[in-house]
Amino acid sequence: MEIYLICLAVALVGGLMLSRLTKIFHLPAVTAYLVAGLLLGPFCLGALKLPGIGFNSLEQVEGLSIITQTALGFIAFTIGNEFRLRQLKAMGKSAITIGILQAVVTTVLVDVVLIILHLCFPHILSLPAAITLGAIASATAPAATLMVVRQYKADGPLTRLLMLVVAIDDAVGLLLFSVSFGIATALSQGQVSLLAVVVEPILEIVLSLLLGGAMGWLLNWVEQFFHSRSKRMTISVAFVLLTVGLSMIKFQIGPIHCGFSLLLVCMMTGTIFCNICSTSEELMDRVDGWTMPLNILFFVISGAELDLQVLASPVTLLVGVLYILARSAGKYYGANISCRLTKESKPITENLGITLLPQAGVALGMALTAANLPDGTLVRNVVLFAVLVYELVGPSLTKRALMKVGEIRPEGRTSARKLNSGEGEE
Repeated sequence: MEIYLICLAVALVGGLMLSRLTKIFHLPAVTAYLVAGLLLGPFCLGALKLPGIGFNSLEQVEGLSIITQTALGFIAFTIGNEFRLRQLKAMGKSAITIGILQAVVTTVLVDVVLIILHLCFPHILSLPAAITLGAIASATAPAATLMVVRQYKADGPLTRLLMLVVAIDDAVGLLLFSVSFGIATALSQGQVSLLAVVVEPILEIVLSLLLGGAMGWLLNWVEQFFHSRSKRMTISVAFVLLTVGLSMIKFQIGPIHCGFSLLLVCMMTGTIFCNICSTSEELMDRVDGWTMPLNILFFVISGAELDLQVLASPVTLLVGVLYILARSAGKYYGANISCRLTKESKPITENLGITLLPQAGVALGMALTAANLPDGTLVRNVVLFAVLVYELVGPSLTKRALMKVGEIRPEGRTSARKLNSGEGEE
């Protein structure tokens, strides 16, 4: 236990210290946390096997999954708070259209490119693996996007639309993956299961929305018994933890396997809560402050989970490069086309696709599910390689796109240390 506590402390301090270095190069703090994770991971400092200095093995990193799952729950809860009725009335129709269309375009484009690779070199990539990777490509990382928006206090039409699209993208990505993975499993086993392809994916989404809605309503009801800000914040934190725990439950009804999507459940909880609680904005500000160390640990641990051994496989690199190029084109042009259809402004049309490139935890979770395919190991390694590239480059591209449209304030203008002592600006 003491080794884990020391590792977590080193991870927090290391991530924060490295963020000071990346600030010199005007890189987002998210990038620093991920690089800190790589350095502390089992392929760098962790390989020295010094107790408490880095993570000595991937098994040790995976043992901290409760932290990453909890952080992802809070991130999803925060994104759900973006679905306020006033914003939905203003851009809900556009966000839904863009969220669905760009995800579908990305999946189709990656499918086409990888299926062509399969037809040309069937020994390199199987058809089930190609179809599965196409669906995984639709997923966008909400965590990296949210951290960039928070760090730079980004606000404006593109930022607000981006937060809505990212949330919708995860729901669409879940459905696309469930259907594609069902088809891939059928191809590999030689039999089609209607339950796996149609019923179970839809049921998972419906159950997730129902559980999230119930938890959001229950949170608002319990909040009314407390008037202290600190106690209401504690109740909010407790409910997110409870929601994360409940979303991990899996059960079976006859031949149907039932489960929940952590992201969808927590997003729905945040959506319902923010629309029926009059003080939700103030509460969210306090919860955000409490969860900041948790979010840093999320990215450091995510960086440590990245298996650098995948870089040694030529096949992984070949498929990975094609996957990255096709996915990037799909996200950019999918967003561009859908923005034109919904008549968005030129700055949004030209920059939204760039902000949708980050990919991380959701995609890795999908890749883990795909492990049972004949090429399951290759699918996982390709996604790991893509996540390594996207997470190191994606946050900077998101920052650049938001700066280009003027929705990020200049950096380095204030110091919390000086503001707290009443000295004002630097």
